[in-house]
Amino acid sequence: MSSIFGQLFRISTFGESHGGGVGVVIDGCPPNLSISQQEIQWELDRRKPGQSRITTPRKESDTCEIISGVFEGKTLGTPIAILVRNEDARSQDYDEMAQKFRPSHADATYQAKYGIRNWRGGGRASARETIGRVAAGAIAKKILKLWANVEIVAYVKQIKDIVAQVDQSNVTLEQVESNIVRCPDPISAAKMIELIDQIRIEKDSLGGIVECVARSVPLGLGEPVFDKLEADLAKALMSLPASKGFEIGSGFAGTLLKGSEHNDSYFLEGDRLRTDTNRSGGIQGGISNGEDIIMRVAFKPTATIGKEQKTVTSTGEQTTLAAKGRHDPCVLPRAVPMVDSMVALVLCDHLLRQRAQCGLDLPEYGTPS
Repeated sequence: MSSIFGQLFRISTFGESHGGGVGVVIDGCPPNLSISQQEIQWELDRRKPGQSRITTPRKESDTCEIISGVFEGKTLGTPIAILVRNEDARSQDYDEMAQKFRPSHADATYQAKYGIRNWRGGGRASARETIGRVAAGAIAKKILKLWANVEIVAYVKQIKDIVAQVDQSNVTLEQVESNIVRCPDPISAAKMIELIDQIRIEKDSLGGIVECVARSVPLGLGEPVFDKLEADLAKALMSLPASKGFEIGSGFAGTLLKGSEHNDSYFLEGDRLRTDTNRSGGIQGGISNGEDIIMRVAFKPTATIGKEQKTVTSTGEQTTLAAKGRHDPCVLPRAVPMVDSMVALVLCDHLLRQRAQCGLDLPEYGTPS
């Protein structure tokens, strides 16, 4: 089904933007993992609306409720259900969109596919669906940290033509969270915020690139053919709302190099195989090679804008639409926790698969000493 993701660490998200709530069911989480509502809530607070002037002004606490699968602070090994109730839906803002298709949105395609759609806030096409992904990602990150000391850091790399200068090997979560645009380069961050402020006043929107680095990923994760690690990462990140492109390592820039320039030469560091460059982005032959996994995902400008645009109605009449409602002028700041959560889900799933298939000797999980 389209709402299920993963094989061993599997999630199923549910809910609509203007329904009673949204959430996730996580199946395959190992037992005896210490997890708290506060750990999940911290991640959801990074994603929630209304957190700054450059995000949608919709006010939601996004308070999570752990419905099942956790007892006395530890996972039971049974399905974990997490619910976030909607609190600030203003469905009347979407009355006009009941008949008019928003340009570049999912309205027309949903109608064509199902013959029915929830026009209030976009239904399942809304970024509120990603609440379940971020909640599940919090648990996946905990497993990755305790079992393999994996660290995942995502950040805004580019908005429009403003490109941040970031040291991928040393960028920290604290640097990312130091400003409202989640760009660890303070000079570029200030320019990005100024541009978003300007475009918000103009009732328009902007796109950009989120970059993500995963460090200390064990060597050997991924499969050599259809479930290549980069293929699963690409699927995960391209499933996010407004995503339009994915690349890993050198990406498209690698097409400008010769093989002799692009190849990552090997050397031994003690008994560990290393590469002196990382144009492969930490994955070779679909399998992690122990180097940092570095990837980028492109997000288009927010489709719903306040400027008047040409469109058609569901009955086939030509008309115009200046969308109402509360929307992000740029999705990038809130996309950052969505990106690192999806990366965590993929890596956690492959870590469990590797352990099941090859008996990977991993440390005990639970509360670290």
